[in-house]
Amino acid sequence: MSSYFTDLAQQYIDGEWRPGTGSWDIIDFNPYDGEKLASITIATVDEVDDAYRAAERAQKKWGATNAYARRAVFEKALAVIDEREEEITEVIIAELGGTRLKAAFELHLVREFLRESVQLALRPEGKIIPSPVDGKENRLYRVPVGVVGVISPFNFPFLLSVKSVAPALALGNGVVLKPHQNTPIAGGSLVAKIFEEAGLPGGLLNVVITDIAEIGDAFIEHPVPKVISFTGSDKVGRHVATVCAANFKRSVLELGGNSALVVLEDADIDYAVDAAVFSRFVHQGQVCMAANRVLVDRSIEAEFTEKFVAKVKTLKTGDPRDPQTVIGPVINSSQADALSGVVEQAITEGATALLHGSTTDNMVEPSVLTGVPADSDLLRQEVFGPVVFLVPFDGEEEAVRIVNDTPYGLSGAVHTADIERGVNFAKQIDTGMFHVNDGTVHDEPLVPFGGEKQSGIGRLNGETTVDSFTTTKWISVQHGRSRFPF
Repeated sequence: MSSYFTDLAQQYIDGEWRPGTGSWDIIDFNPYDGEKLASITIATVDEVDDAYRAAERAQKKWGATNAYARRAVFEKALAVIDEREEEITEVIIAELGGTRLKAAFELHLVREFLRESVQLALRPEGKIIPSPVDGKENRLYRVPVGVVGVISPFNFPFLLSVKSVAPALALGNGVVLKPHQNTPIAGGSLVAKIFEEAGLPGGLLNVVITDIAEIGDAFIEHPVPKVISFTGSDKVGRHVATVCAANFKRSVLELGGNSALVVLEDADIDYAVDAAVFSRFVHQGQVCMAANRVLVDRSIEAEFTEKFVAKVKTLKTGDPRDPQTVIGPVINSSQADALSGVVEQAITEGATALLHGSTTDNMVEPSVLTGVPADSDLLRQEVFGPVVFLVPFDGEEEAVRIVNDTPYGLSGAVHTADIERGVNFAKQIDTGMFHVNDGTVHDEPLVPFGGEKQSGIGRLNGETTVDSFTTTKWISVQHGRSRFPF
């Protein structure tokens, strides 16, 4: 087992590794076999304050540092990840129950986002804006917000921490990171260790491992952070947004989804099957962009369904350390129980289980359901696991209506032989992202990532990240004398 689970089972505050001073411990378990990986004494409100104050102090000098000099940290972080790739892979497998395929996918994206952060340090640009006043020069500066608070989830913790932490730092900010309690190492102290080894000055990045039962809203209410970047459920996201608004903070919310993959009658059925299976079952379906619903034109429903179910049956469920495993454990027992409840509810409501996977501890085998009633709440909510609903439709108009009939709007996909038909279909869907002839699960460093409706507020990646983690400052210069009315 990686030494990270002993060496990094601490808080990282002001450039120092130190134990928390809370009265209880977060126990980090392997979701596959229940092995205890680490015991971490939680951070208190005082330590949250220490972390934010450290970031605030360190940011002043960092924000004034030449952007070219800041780049070197991210270049070194990439080298550290290359050196430690196998150890990091072990952490992802053990702590998340992620398969080797999933770990490789996550590491690939982390590298891509770090490479973009190297360039992001040089991205902010100022402007000279014309003035109607003679002799006046309007300068618009793009400056760091100061300190960013980051709250990351359990499903892609390494990636989704780095995705906010790295650009926030690259743009001259300090950061305090709070990882999910189920993934404190992969989503928290591992990130701190990599940047520490990469030469990031102490105090700029702090990691507090804690729980709201201990700190309440202290992490988001604290006066120092000007932006809170949160990735997680819409329920918690709603609360984060409310508290941020009450404290005049900006929030960037990447929340849940209920994506649909749509197969039109002229689609390449075999290819659509492959895309749909990946889109639903990657990382056990614990992905915000995963295709909860697969919509199929009724004229090809029988052929698609037969091939889809056959392919799902080939997915190996089991030990995530086995390179042949496609579906490992879900993150915890409450998640496993909730998924079993979804399947039973669907059947009670009249659905047919074309494949009814069993649940043993945290191992949830795939279930494929059809005939879920059109008015069922199950078709409108996020299902975070290896359960999929097949939904037939008659024509594009009905497909558009069904896809949009959900409070979420994150991702989606459509398959068709006519690309422009697919683009026209995509334009009618209320989502932040949609893909033609591909899967629903995508993320790229330069393309704005985010959702509509209850799937979030704001965007990350590329120029939208600059907008999220910087602010504008107008400085005017009057050449000559202004005239005042009195």
